[in-house]
Amino acid sequence: MSSEAGESTRAGDSIVPGESIVAGDSAGLGQSAALAESAALAESAVSVEPTRFAQSAGLAESAGLAESAGLAESGGPAGPGQSVLDPAIAARLKRDPAGLVAAIAQQYDTGEVLMLGWMDDEALRRTLTTGRCTYWSRSRQEYWVKGDTSGHQQWVKSVALDCDGDAILVKVDQVGAACHTGDRTCFDTAVLDAVTGDRAATGDRAATGDDIGRCDHGPPPV
Repeated sequence: MSSEAGESTRAGDSIVPGESIVAGDSAGLGQSAALAESAALAESAVSVEPTRFAQSAGLAESAGLAESAGLAESGGPAGPGQSVLDPAIAARLKRDPAGLVAAIAQQYDTGEVLMLGWMDDEALRRTLTTGRCTYWSRSRQEYWVKGDTSGHQQWVKSVALDCDGDAILVKVDQVGAACHTGDRTCFDTAVLDAVTGDRAATGDRAATGDDIGRCDHGPPPV
């Protein structure tokens, strides 16, 4: 009896309370582990989210800059407002339905007329800011820098708009041939037959309503 009672007592003292303590410790450890895991996840989320936010912001900023700078090389020229061309210059341009303006390249020191290309707002911006002529290719639907492939670069010396804003004159220092055929200028061949004229021996004529040199947007010079 005493032995059984002792065993009972030992069972009550060691096994039952012991099991309660072990269960309590396990529950406590489980809660602690769960709290620690939650804290770790929260800390991880805090550290990850700014990184994701920064990455997203960086991508958004890059996309925005690419769009505003007209850096997409295909899909059509950059229209008004899609380039960071000086607004005062952009406001003066008179574009064709495709958003383009004719650009004439002329040798700066000899006066040779080299070629005619096409520029949109972004091509003009690049030409003004890089020192090299950039054009929009209507056939390839992309920007191209004169001479990047052929080595026949055009180094910009000056850029001017005509009085109507529908043509650009770029005076350049042309390296090698300006024409894709290998000719110095695009106007070297196929000269048309034309009746030539001479200035009047008495000097310059007075300006009239039909005088040469008249712009098509205003009255003749006086």
